[in-house]
Order: sequence, then C-alpha cells, then structure tokens
Amino acid sequence: MSSKPNIIYIHSHDTGRYIQPYGHAVPTPALQKLAEEGVLFRQNFCINPTCSPSRAALLTGSFPHENGMTGLAHRGFALKDYNQHIIHTLKKVGYISALTGTQHIAVNNEKQEAWEVIGYDRFLGDKDDGEKGALEFLSNPPEKPFFLTVGFGLTHRPFPKLEDCPDDPKYCLPPAPLPDTQATREDMVRFKASARKLDKKIGAIMMALEKSGCAENTIVICTTDHGLPFPHMKCNLHDSGAGTLLIVRGPSGFSGGKVIDGMVSHLDIFPTLCELADVDKPGWLRGKSLLPLVKGEASELHEELFFEVNYHAAYNPMRAVRTKNFKYIRRFDDRDKPILVNCDNGESKSYLLDHDWANKNIVNESLYDLQFDPNEMNNLANDVAYRSELTKMRERLENWMKETNDPLVSGFVAAPEGANICDADNIDARTKRNA
Repeated sequence: MSSKPNIIYIHSHDTGRYIQPYGHAVPTPALQKLAEEGVLFRQNFCINPTCSPSRAALLTGSFPHENGMTGLAHRGFALKDYNQHIIHTLKKVGYISALTGTQHIAVNNEKQEAWEVIGYDRFLGDKDDGEKGALEFLSNPPEKPFFLTVGFGLTHRPFPKLEDCPDDPKYCLPPAPLPDTQATREDMVRFKASARKLDKKIGAIMMALEKSGCAENTIVICTTDHGLPFPHMKCNLHDSGAGTLLIVRGPSGFSGGKVIDGMVSHLDIFPTLCELADVDKPGWLRGKSLLPLVKGEASELHEELFFEVNYHAAYNPMRAVRTKNFKYIRRFDDRDKPILVNCDNGESKSYLLDHDWANKNIVNESLYDLQFDPNEMNNLANDVAYRSELTKMRERLENWMKETNDPLVSGFVAAPEGANICDADNIDARTKRNA
C-alpha cells in the first residue's frame, strides 16, 4: 500500500450546511458519523455560489474569473486550462484519478467525452449518481494512491414529490431567509427527503471504504457546491448562499470529531492535499493549507475571504469580501429589481412571486455586521456610524480585484462565444408546487 494517502472527494448539489452535524433537523446519520470521526468546518464557504464555478474554484484552487469558469458548463463555459485541475498535480507523484457521477466543469466535444477533457484516468459512469461507480471502484482499489471524485445530483431540484416524503410539513421549519408558510414548509420537506437519499448513498460508500481495507490511509472530503436552491440562497453572496458543509476524515489529524470555527474556503482544499501528498504547490493557488487549524497550531487561517458571481442563467455580476465580523457585497450592474431567472423554480419561489417579489428593490452596495446580524438583513452601507468600516471593506475588495486581474475592474465579464445566456428580465413562469 502506498504511503501517500488516497483521496475521495464526495460532492453534492445545493446542500449548503443543511445537514444533521450542523445542527439542522435534517436526518443525515452517515454524515453525522463522518463528522464524529473526522473534522467538521463550521465556517466553510464556497467561492462562487453557482454550480460549475464553485466546483472549478475548489478543483483548481483559483478564483473563477482567473480559471475561466465564470458560468455553467452546460451553458457553454469552460476552464481556460484543464491542466490546472488537481488531478494533474497529483499525477506527478503517482496518483490514479477516477470519476463517477456528476462533475459539471466540462462537457463532451466532438473528439472527447467530458471526463477525457478534464483528464481523468478512469470514468466509472453514472451522470448524476456516483454511488454505483464508487462501490465498484472500492471493491477492487488500485495499488497506487488514488483520487476518486464521487458526484451526486442530489440535493438539486427537482426534489421528491411531497407524497413520497417521510416528514410532515406541519413540523418542518424552512431555512432562515424564508417566511414560515405552508408552501415553504412543503418545499423544505422535499429538500429533506432528497438529503436523506444523499446521506444513505454516502453511508454505503463509507461502508465500502471500510471493507476495502483502505480507510486508514484515505482522506475523505465531503462538501457541496453552494447553498440551498431556494430564494436568497443559491446564487447569492450572503452566507446562506456561500456557506457550505465541509467534513474531512482521514490521517494527518483529520480525526477525533474536531470542530473548527475559523473561516476557511474551498480554495484551501487544493493546497492541503498538496501538503498531504507531498507534492509542490502550483503557483496559481489562492488558498492556504488547513493543517495548521487541524493540528491546533492556529485558530484562524484567514483575515478575509472573497466571493464572486458572474453568470448563472443570466448575467449577475457581484463581488463580496467577508471578515470575521463584517460582510461587504457589491453589485456591478444598474438593475434595481431581482434577477429571478437565477433562482430555481419551486414552491418557495412561487410563494414569493405571489407576494410581488419581482418588484422588490435591490441595492448595489451592502454592509452587514455579522456578529449582530448573522442573517444579513440590516444593510449598514448608509449608516454614518459604519462609514469607516465601509471604507475599509471597499478598499479590501478593490485591492483584491486589481491583484487578481478581475475583468470587472474594466466593467464587464465576457461570456464565451455561443454561450446560452438568459434574458435577465425573464422572470419565468410561476412554477407551482411539485414542479
């Protein structure tokens, strides 16, 4: 067996932190067990709370406006250089790479399938559900160290039908940004049913890993791309959109049920794996190794984190900076109404549309005091008492944009030729329940 750790990267769609080990009433016993055996990061964030850009940031260790994935792969966006994917760095020290289930950072072209575009050694099948391929792989693991990507379409919409859900909406609480109504409770019940299915599949993979004999020398990384597919969450730079689960279990201190409260992000995973695999870190990496936090050598890793949105269904340019105490969000267009096409259809969206969400005003600049306003509801940008903090946060964001050659400094993020971009004024049909 190799002295280098095996790596299993398990990722889901749209789960946020709404699972049992983060204190939510969403039964996920397999993930609870993983957290109790590993390390749970309570303040982990994605970099771009839309599907492909979030994954691309994690897997390249760079910001989407740097790596090129500023929109969704199935809408025509791609990485500038797929050699920046972590599997190519790990191959230099003998790793075999395999993909099963969702990947969502590449599409098939005339000459290659998506997994070949990325550069995986093996493809184990299943477009949206990585369980079967993972079980097959772990039944006969390779002698060389491996990097196994296991992707799940769960908990993306559409959710299970209400009549197929085990929970009763009368006793369910919707996520914090939403009002507590019959419609939003039913929506959350359907999400919970999807999360239960995801957890069962992850549990099966963990059992297969134990049977394989590789568990003690395998780093398991379990995360998701961004927040829940509800209004004010996915595709938004509030913590409800950018906050994501991160549980890591394995050797080198990732054990014992530790809980880390320091801010971390998906960008920190690539440099951490480089350190664990004893391979040189590429020069483009933006994150930091998690090991000082895990080993108790530090309580904080970052003074600030940066976030972005460029394209989802429609163009929606936003940037943000977060410190432990404050969040600053800036929009870079002149719209004063929500871009509703960027919110997934469902009961919660229909409910808000029925209450005139389409005509609610939005602002281009927001400042939030996270200690007294964790749900980011009270915008302090125009409060004279916070003028000094606003100036500092503006400067942090502007400096980062310049240092990373953000195209928004010049005013626009261009989409690839032929990209499928929706009209931002298209508010969708008012999708009814069980859509």
